[in-house]
Amino acid sequence: MILYGGLQGTMHRSLRSEIEKCRRKHGYTLSKLSELTGINPGSLSEILNGNPPRAMTIGQLDAFAKVFGHEQGWLYELYPEECLSEQRISRPRLIPYLVRCVEVGRKDCIETVVSILLENPKNILILFALAEQLYEKGQLKESVPFYEYVIENEKDSYSDHFVMSQYRLFRAVLGTNAEENWENVIRFSPYRNRLPENYQLDALFQLARVCFALQKWNKSGEYGDELRLLAETVHMHELDRLKRNKKGEPLKPERPLVYYYGMGHLYKGAALEMQGLYEEAKQYVRVYADLGWFELLDEDGRKEVERFKVWAKANSYTLEVLSGNTDVLEEYVDYLESLPTNELLAGMISIMKSANTYHFCVDEILDRFSSQIASFDQFTEAIGLDRHLQFRYQTAIYEFGKGRIERGIEESIYYLSLADLMNRHDEALTYIALFGWLGNLNKRIGNQNELGG
Repeated sequence: MILYGGLQGTMHRSLRSEIEKCRRKHGYTLSKLSELTGINPGSLSEILNGNPPRAMTIGQLDAFAKVFGHEQGWLYELYPEECLSEQRISRPRLIPYLVRCVEVGRKDCIETVVSILLENPKNILILFALAEQLYEKGQLKESVPFYEYVIENEKDSYSDHFVMSQYRLFRAVLGTNAEENWENVIRFSPYRNRLPENYQLDALFQLARVCFALQKWNKSGEYGDELRLLAETVHMHELDRLKRNKKGEPLKPERPLVYYYGMGHLYKGAALEMQGLYEEAKQYVRVYADLGWFELLDEDGRKEVERFKVWAKANSYTLEVLSGNTDVLEEYVDYLESLPTNELLAGMISIMKSANTYHFCVDEILDRFSSQIASFDQFTEAIGLDRHLQFRYQTAIYEFGKGRIERGIEESIYYLSLADLMNRHDEALTYIALFGWLGNLNKRIGNQNELGG
């Protein structure tokens, strides 16, 4: 590693000379400075006057900055010498330093240190550890550059940290932009089967979920198939391990195993539903309607089983309505009233789609849920936005079909604004076609008026 070399002593003196300059300016004795910073007197003396001086932590440097009235990040550009040398790297000091650089926005310091670290391929693991720490703290956006450093500089695409970086990056950059989400799926999907099974379960769930939001029905169904088969395989292996009293830690996925098994069936069924294959979809709904047989259920798992019962009931109604069975409509509407707004939204899409297909009136239903419909703007994540988009599309068609042109236009504008927000240019093209249909409708109405006159 090429480092500062002969500047080592100068850098130490520069960092400490700045601190010493401020100490004298404020007239603080070492004893007073110790009191103000909370640094032990003996440690403070070793940090400032030791030969060689004792390395300080980034927290201690921050304490000096606060006492001397400087902003956060003071002297950070001089700190790397406290944790980097030609002989060794102090990870306990370096990683907290880089975390603080992220927090205070010292990108210049990060770039300098990263360029030094990347001179030795082994140091990629330090960048990965930093990315993981940020990710686990919920700082997903901040972790992205460090996962990207790992991906760009790790030559072994089968290494654990490379594959995990691909997965974390996939999760971290998901947003509401449809094109970017699809690019993200394409980039990550080749690595999904290289993950440990506990992460692979969640990766397949996320892939099915994102593809469903993108209306990639076949892809969503395929990932649903992979998910349910993997969950079933893991379930059998865990049961076998317990029966044989084999040692080893149980698999610990992010959610209960039964959740992934149920979700595999749910997304497969939902994908079939969106392709109009209602009878085939019903087979999958029947599976997650009763998952009580699933073994290895803890309290969280049993809660998931109950949630799937609720979803299965709602989706059974949905498939009946979409098949044209209006006899269950009143019962379905009563049931929807008991559900959360996000699930009500999904049900309303089915009702509007069925009304447009089989030409029945749902004005009373729209009036009944008018306050909930007004709150659909609350959804800001991909699936919720996509559902809201579909609802406005079906509602616009319904209003035009009823001859309520002004309301149809209002719904269309609403729809286009959502499509623009999600970068769904294909939706805008759909609406251009819809407006063309509206123009022809207006022309026919005009001709009828002329004939009537």
